[in-house]
Parts: sequence; structure tokens; C-alpha cells
Amino acid sequence: MYGGCLLFMLGFSLSQFHLTQLARQAYRATPLPAPAPPAQWPLVTVQLPVYNELFVVERLIDAAAALRYPAGRLHIQVLDDGTDESVAVAAARVDFYRRRGLHIDHVRRPSREGYKAGALAHGLTLTEGEFVAIFDADFVPPPDFLERTIPYFSQPKVGVVQTRWGHLNQGFSLLTELQAFALNAHFLVEQVGRAAGRHFLNFNGTGGVWRRACIADAGGWHSDTLTEDLDLSYRAQLRGWRIAYLPGVVAPAELPAAMDAVKSQQFRWNKGAAETARKHLGRVLRSGETAATKLHALFHLLNSSVFVVVLLMALLSVPMVFIKHHSPALRPLFQLASVFLLTLLPLLYYYYTAWEQEPATTSRGLGFGGRFLLFLAVSMGFSLHNAQAVVLGLAGRQSAFVRTPKLGVVKRQSSWLRRRYRTGSLDVLTVLEGLLALYFLFGLGVGVYFRELGLAPFHLLLTVGFGLVFSYSVRHNRQAA
Repeated sequence: MYGGCLLFMLGFSLSQFHLTQLARQAYRATPLPAPAPPAQWPLVTVQLPVYNELFVVERLIDAAAALRYPAGRLHIQVLDDGTDESVAVAAARVDFYRRRGLHIDHVRRPSREGYKAGALAHGLTLTEGEFVAIFDADFVPPPDFLERTIPYFSQPKVGVVQTRWGHLNQGFSLLTELQAFALNAHFLVEQVGRAAGRHFLNFNGTGGVWRRACIADAGGWHSDTLTEDLDLSYRAQLRGWRIAYLPGVVAPAELPAAMDAVKSQQFRWNKGAAETARKHLGRVLRSGETAATKLHALFHLLNSSVFVVVLLMALLSVPMVFIKHHSPALRPLFQLASVFLLTLLPLLYYYYTAWEQEPATTSRGLGFGGRFLLFLAVSMGFSLHNAQAVVLGLAGRQSAFVRTPKLGVVKRQSSWLRRRYRTGSLDVLTVLEGLLALYFLFGLGVGVYFRELGLAPFHLLLTVGFGLVFSYSVRHNRQAA
């Protein structure tokens, strides 16, 4: 089992290594000029799906209203499924801009059926837009967003234009800095590499524009996964549509500042990815795509399964210390297994490339090495929580769409304490995370005692990672009580 986990991690790391090479080649190439603006700008609908977003809904509507686009060619929809006073706040802001001549509607549904996917689908029945831009509640698109994205639809097979996410509050805390570190790698390396290699990539749910004909041709929005964006992306690409990725166009967003918000987001992303893999992986492998594209799609759709593999490796690693000490005959196997630890090198290359492309300094004085190690540790600390989400997704277990609370936390002096929309209190998984921190600390001690230090770095990262996730969960829950 341990060897199987190592093989999976090796394959995943090598796929990321290849994407990194493709991305670096793309960065070295002479950039193509942006397409010329269309002779006549098409009708565009901007959809803003919101649900109880009291702290950010005005900011979102203001940003959408500030988008530069020819008069009479833009329609803004606030798709509001809210149930609290945020509905009145959104309605007042919509009315404010409507009285100033903006074509903007406050769309209410009788139920929240289908969650975000249902809201987006419902909105399409109420607009004539040829292209549809989507922004979640935590986003603040720049005024020139449509001017820089719509021209790329001059290529008839481009069904989606996706932009890079920026971060409004990266320096707010260590938690937001580590989230930014992970997202930068995805947007500055993985998406760039997939686009350069003409492999499957994905619309990221927000900060992008869809061709309406592409949505219809791919079957429309489905709500049978928690990642309706990834699902529709694969259906569209299997139908022959392309996704154009623009890393130079940035749509800033707010990162979750509280641990329960991070966990709810991580659960939705990882369970939804597993559900999408269950739904589409067979179709992808049977398609006429190249072997390289199929292999990358395999690791793309099973990306969330890395947490299951990491958790299984972690749990087995402590008994492995005892086996190695008491079974000298197996030492050649352990020496062979140690070679697979080099799988960290491709990942180091992957994240370092992102660091090179976006050298955002951390307010805590962490260089690349410190941030990378902390990121690895915390990612391992999330493995129990995220592995549960993946298993539920692969098993086809349905669950509600729990959106990530947006609290309007941007400046360092801002506070989310006692704010609403918290997603829950401490649970059994949090207790288990604390116990696992002790378990891996025990494994570290056993390795030192037996002088078997091969797994000591792994156990140290696991101890720190689970300890940080547990302590953040307890502290944030206590502060918000």
C-alpha cells in the first residue's frame, strides 16, 4: 500500500513537472498580440451569483457597475438567492444604478434549487447576452475586464476566456498568504502549462467569460457536482470547444480569513473535483484525445485524490519506522522507496516557477523555502478533512452546496471576529486532527529513539501541519464564539 502511494505521487509530480516545463516555455516565447477590438461590441451579460453576502454585495455590485463597455451592450444580473437583510442591501444598490441608466436587474428565485448552477441557468433565461461574464461575491473585477477579454472570442471555437485570480488580502495573515501561494501556482504554472500544451483546463467558476452558445452546446449548467465549473469545462472541451487562458489579466478576490471558511471551500472544491472525475474520467479516457492529454486529464481530475494518498502514506509511515528497525532484511526495499522521495523535486520546481513569476513578498519575512515548507506542512494537515470530501465524492454521496463566507476582510487591521456566516463549530474531524498531530509527534520520537531518521522530515511536517490546522480551528472557533 505504501509503495502504491509512492507510485501515485511520483506520477502526479511528474505530470506537474511537465506542466511546469510547458509553462516556462510559454513564458520564454514572444507573447502574441492581443486581438483587435471587435467592430461592434457584442451583447454581454454579467452574472453575479450571491447568497447572504451582507459584507461584500455592495462592493461587488459597484465593481460590476464600473465595468467599461459600450452603452446599451451590457446587462448586469444580481442573481440573489439570499434570505437575510443582504437582499435589501443588494436591491437598494441595484435601484441606485438603475436610476442612473444602467441595465441591471435584481433576480430572485422562488427556491435555491441547484444552488449556484441553478442560479446561473435561471439567469440565462432572462437575458439576451451573447457572452456571459461571471463573478462570485468575493471578486472585484477591474474596469477594463471586458475590454481585455471579449476580443479573444474572435476565434470561433473559443468557448471560454478565463483570467488569473488576484488577492485583495494576501498579507492579512499566514493563512491567507499560504492560500495565495497555492493559488498562484495553479494560475501561474498549471493553467499556463495546460493552455500551452493544448490539454484540458478548467474555468475556475469566476473571473471568466463564457460564450453562451458553448454553454448550450455542452448541455448547460448541471448541479449534480459541487464544482459546476469544472464539470461544464470538461463537457465543453469534449465537444471541441477551447478555453483561452489569460494570465496577464487579473481579477482580484478576497481570500477566506477564518479556518472554518477555508475548510468549507476546500471541502467543496475537493468533493466536487472527485464527483467530476467520477462523472467524466471514463469519457475522457475513451475520447480521441492524445495519450499525453488523457494522462494530464487523469491527474487533473484526480488531483484531489492526492489528499487520500497523503493521508494513507502518513498513517502507514509510523508503523514503517518499527518495520524498518525490526526487519533488517527489508532495508533494500526501504532504500528503493527513498528514491521516490525525490518526487518532491518536481513539486519544488513547480512552486518555485510560480514564485519566480509572482514574487509577492510576504509581510512575515518568509522566503520561498520557508513558505514552501509551511505550505507543504499545512497541505498535509488538511489531508484528513479533504480526504473525507474526496471519498464522499468518489462514492457518489450527495451533499449541500456550502458556500464560502465572504466577510469583507481586506486590510490587516480588519477583523472577522463575531461576524456572521460562520460555517460551523468544532467537530469530530477537528479533534482527530489534534490527535493525529500527537500521533506523528510520536512517530518522530520513535524515529529518533531507534535512530531511523529517514521519515523524520515527513513526520515533522505532518506534526506541524496537523498542529497548525487544529490550533487555527480551535482558536478561530473560540474567538468567534
